[in-house]
Amino acid sequence: MLTFTLLLLMAFFVFDVPVKGSLGALALGALLYVFSTCGFGQLISTFTQTQVAAVFATTVISVIPTVNFSGLLVPVSSLTGQGRVIGLMFPAAWFQPISVGAFTKGLGYSDLWFNALVLALFALGFLAAAHIFLQKQET
Repeated sequence: MLTFTLLLLMAFFVFDVPVKGSLGALALGALLYVFSTCGFGQLISTFTQTQVAAVFATTVISVIPTVNFSGLLVPVSSLTGQGRVIGLMFPAAWFQPISVGAFTKGLGYSDLWFNALVLALFALGFLAAAHIFLQKQET
């Protein structure tokens, strides 16, 4: 969230880009995105032995599909078939419309609630799966 805040301040003061929509909806979406990506990292870390391996595996597993299929390079609306399914399986595909909608389209909570709900479900799902798959340590 600190990075989000710094980027938001840079958008305002360095690039003079205002948020035309709801700043609250954008902040809520960012918070849910942070929770969902942290949950994904927690889930991956349950399958690795070291923190370095968890960071590397999370990066490899998430960055390539996220960049290619979640709307960062190609709009998700133009994807079809498996590419669309893969893109929608990552939280970035659901946060990107919140970011674009709040910054450029003037959208608010009423327009972005579904994306926020999906991000919350990602966060809960990833954290629940991490809890289920975490091997209990002997004391």
